[in-house]
Amino acid sequence: MGLLKHGKRIRASSHLDKVDAVMALGGDGTMLRAVRMLEGRDIPVIGLNLGALGFLTSVVEDELDRALKCLISGKYETSSRAMADAVVERRGKIVLTQRALNDVVVSCGPSKRVVVLGLAIDGDKVTSYVCDGLIVSTPTGSTGHSLSAGGPILTPETQAFVVSLICPHTLSSRPLVVPDRSEIVVSIEDVSGKIRFSIDGQISENLHEGDKVKITRSAVSVRFIHLPGHSYFSVLRKKLHWSGSNV
Repeated sequence: MGLLKHGKRIRASSHLDKVDAVMALGGDGTMLRAVRMLEGRDIPVIGLNLGALGFLTSVVEDELDRALKCLISGKYETSSRAMADAVVERRGKIVLTQRALNDVVVSCGPSKRVVVLGLAIDGDKVTSYVCDGLIVSTPTGSTGHSLSAGGPILTPETQAFVVSLICPHTLSSRPLVVPDRSEIVVSIEDVSGKIRFSIDGQISENLHEGDKVKITRSAVSVRFIHLPGHSYFSVLRKKLHWSGSNV
């Protein structure tokens, strides 16, 4: 993500120290890229939804003028969103570190062959799963990939992670909700093809058999800007088409 100056593209991150707030124009993917661009800086972010679903972009297009006035006057609210740190270990050495706002995904990728993934929480072995993949999501990410895999919705202030499975080969497998003070370790126990490690759908790397992905709550969080009167449950009702019961 960059800016244009005199017709030339420049790195937006080089100007962030002079920025009071960031407005992302697009869908949830644009919002996630904007958060990644901040690189941990404490700069609040607001999203203008120009995409399809837009759980993270709380402002619709016809509210743009109001949003700009609120930003200029400082009359807005913020909510803090937890993030997750993910570390990949290979033969006892750290080979990759990333930070996620939505989720960390370990999956079979394009090979479409099942993998065997071990799961441990705070050093306690949960089980090994034969599946297409596993998702560890933050409360913010619980309305994303995890939701489509059957995971629950967590309100943004919930201090927990959701562990959801992608196409597990057993009917007894269910999502887990664990405290975000926990260390979650996903081990690549058996794989016959390529396996992918994905952060927020933005960063993707290959993993190898024997690798371990360690996930903890990050010390870094991000602040979302909301216009006065914003309601999280109103967003859910609208995006998920909740209309209540007719009974």
